[in-house]
Amino acid sequence: MVGSHVRRFAARGTACALVLGLTACGSSSSSEEDGVVTVSVNGLPPETQAIDRQNFEDDIAAFEAAHPDIRIDAREGLMDPETFTAKLAGGQLEDVFYVYFTDPAGLIERGQAADITDYLDEFPELADVRPELLDVFRDEEGRAYGLPTGNYSMGLLYNRELFRRAGLDPDRPPETWDEVRAAAREISALGDDTVGFADYSKNNQGGWHLTAWIYSMGGRVAERDGDGWRAAFDDAAGRAALETLHAMRWEDDSMGTRQLLEIADVQRMMGSGQLGMYLAGPDNIPTIVKQFEREYEEFGLTAMPGEATLGGGDGFMVNPDASPEEIRAGLTWVQWKYLNPEREEEITRNGVEAGIPVGLPQPDLWQGESQEVVDAIHREYANVPLENYQPFLDRADEVEVLVEPPNAQQIYTVLDGVMQAVLTEENADLDGLLGDAADRVDDILATVR
Repeated sequence: MVGSHVRRFAARGTACALVLGLTACGSSSSSEEDGVVTVSVNGLPPETQAIDRQNFEDDIAAFEAAHPDIRIDAREGLMDPETFTAKLAGGQLEDVFYVYFTDPAGLIERGQAADITDYLDEFPELADVRPELLDVFRDEEGRAYGLPTGNYSMGLLYNRELFRRAGLDPDRPPETWDEVRAAAREISALGDDTVGFADYSKNNQGGWHLTAWIYSMGGRVAERDGDGWRAAFDDAAGRAALETLHAMRWEDDSMGTRQLLEIADVQRMMGSGQLGMYLAGPDNIPTIVKQFEREYEEFGLTAMPGEATLGGGDGFMVNPDASPEEIRAGLTWVQWKYLNPEREEEITRNGVEAGIPVGLPQPDLWQGESQEVVDAIHREYANVPLENYQPFLDRADEVEVLVEPPNAQQIYTVLDGVMQAVLTEENADLDGLLGDAADRVDDILATVR
């Protein structure tokens, strides 16, 4: 599906454009007077983001005009795990609150979100939301506790001109890691400090990407173990990921000599025209184009090699103290603002006028008739080369999207060290690295229930 929104790893905590709320009778601003329900929502962009804030306030005005029985009390801020429990206990949590895909499972298990299952039939517009995204907000019995409003998955971003210069077809990018290795060798052979493939290895970004590597090999980083969790990457999939990285770095010499990279370094390499490929989501493309004055036509995107990839997203859940009236009002707001194909043309047209790229392949929220409607609108208003991202779409259904493990950032710190060793030590003990890291991750997961 073609999409118009963007998402960056470095900005996962500041996804200002995707925020909103529902209601809770125990929260600080909910009220039901004269038939009007007031719902507090978070995600109002700060005053420093004047355009985004004005757009949010304009949406509130339009929504309230169309729904005179609902008032929106919008507040700044997003999900903060450090303060969430205290805000909930103190009656300060918004009625509808923003979450990342890694949040719902724990919130549901701890009873920190309202069950909205019995209200969903009142919103036929939600019937075409992709079921696998809705499942992120369901418990083991299939009860629903929230709605998705954005999603992303990691793919392979590549320089189409370097592909051509290396004798590769930019319209037929790699689909397997063997093909990635072969393409990286050809690109590196161009010389002039050209690097075939690069990857991150510090500031938790190395662990983040190693997780995606392991997923692509058919593995998992963590898995359920009775009532708890345990590390799951000290296996054939984990070893295959490390062996491939090690071979590309030391046997193929296709990853360059400079390592200990992070996202800004790799984007700079791609922006300078010296890098062939790296793992990234669609949102990286406008960042590179804008920051390094490149053209959208220069870049292609394909799906993650292998069988799975790392993905995520965001959405909204409801305060567990919400009354039925507040739940219904909050869901009405979420559906109207974030899950509303009828508004897509207006939103897309405004985006084009504001210089926002239209035609990138994510978010990808819909299926069925709603998807057809949204896709047609994006094709009409596209201001980027859709054909460059077709390989990403062509394999989308073949690549399973898996979310981050519990306590992801702590785990990524451990896996950073594994990535660093593989990319800086030619004689690295791969089995030892996996075993030691698994022991440390077991300790991290011991507190997760």
